[in-house]
Amino acid sequence: MKSSFAKLSVALFGLVFFGWAFVRATDRATSLPPHQTGSTAISASVPVVVELFTSEGCSTCPPADALLARLESQQPIPKTQIIALEEHVDYWNSDGWVDPFSSREWTLRQQDYTEKLKDNPYTPQLVVDGHSALIGSREDLARQAIATASAQPKVHVALTLAPSGKPGVEQATISVDQLTGTQHSDKSEVWLAVTESGLHSSVTAGENAGSDLHHASVVRTLRKITTIDRNKAASYSGSTPVHLDSSWKPQNVRVVVFVQEKKSRQIVGAAAAAIQQ
Repeated sequence: MKSSFAKLSVALFGLVFFGWAFVRATDRATSLPPHQTGSTAISASVPVVVELFTSEGCSTCPPADALLARLESQQPIPKTQIIALEEHVDYWNSDGWVDPFSSREWTLRQQDYTEKLKDNPYTPQLVVDGHSALIGSREDLARQAIATASAQPKVHVALTLAPSGKPGVEQATISVDQLTGTQHSDKSEVWLAVTESGLHSSVTAGENAGSDLHHASVVRTLRKITTIDRNKAASYSGSTPVHLDSSWKPQNVRVVVFVQEKKSRQIVGAAAAAIQQ
């Protein structure tokens, strides 16, 4: 009798221990560390390029700047990576305040968009994946446009950065998978942008006089890397140097690569990478 009771006790203890071990193992399998779950989520996200044409001389622009910064930091659209490009136009510079981040280049880029989209240039203007334009401070419409763009087919773009061995120069390695969704007659351009976050200005004149304006990722440079002609080659791989100004803060600098159809101006793929410290 004692022997049977002892055997039964051992068996029950084994079952309890096995159950406890199973639960612990399951917990470990399903409760991944935050950095792992975050990494998985980012890799599975669809990149959407959101460009904001803005100016420090425009009184209605600060709310749009704040919205873009919020979209960039919070990433509120499921399975979507919002890549922010804040481009400061120069046509407000004659109204009392010269925007230190403004450039004629961004004004011309906005004009190109408005011609394709049959619209007029205005600030703040948000352009989502080069395909839809809206008032930059309209969060509800911005979220809808981003979600719609995220659902579109995209080409996979890969970007890696590495020190070049020269001061202030990074080496960017880029690959673009085979283009399948573009119009056969439309060439695709590969663009590289350098952005810097954390920028702000204490404005002393113009419509925003007395304001301390903060920005999302401001475009510092933008250049075309190559043009992909589907009649000759439907993909691209290569490397290019990225020059960094000494006044930029490396921890706030990010490199963005995107593929844009030359005629339609629609962005069909993108990737972003931070400078490694």
